[in-house]
Amino acid sequence: EVVHREVVPTEAAEVAFLPVGETRLELLQPTGEGGALGKFLDKRGPGIHHIALEVDDIQAELDRLKAQGIQLINPKPYRNAHQELVAFIHPKSTNGILIELIQG
Repeated sequence: EVVHREVVPTEAAEVAFLPVGETRLELLQPTGEGGALGKFLDKRGPGIHHIALEVDDIQAELDRLKAQGIQLINPKPYRNAHQELVAFIHPKSTNGILIELIQG
């Protein structure tokens, strides 16, 4: 059951949240042209966009990953639509999977 739905204009996307046990599934749909999600779908088609992992200290984790040579999209975290601190790891460093870190 969808517990929350919202449009995120800055990402040109609509998001629906579904709880699955202690996990949260996010379904994404582009709302127009030009957003990162729309570009992803144009290039790769439908499927998994990214996997999010909860961390206790996001900046410490980003620093640790960078020191190991992991390519980061966001070397500094930013606040998402829910005001959570998030950052992304580049798929080139994760066998093609976009990874999002969320500070818990």
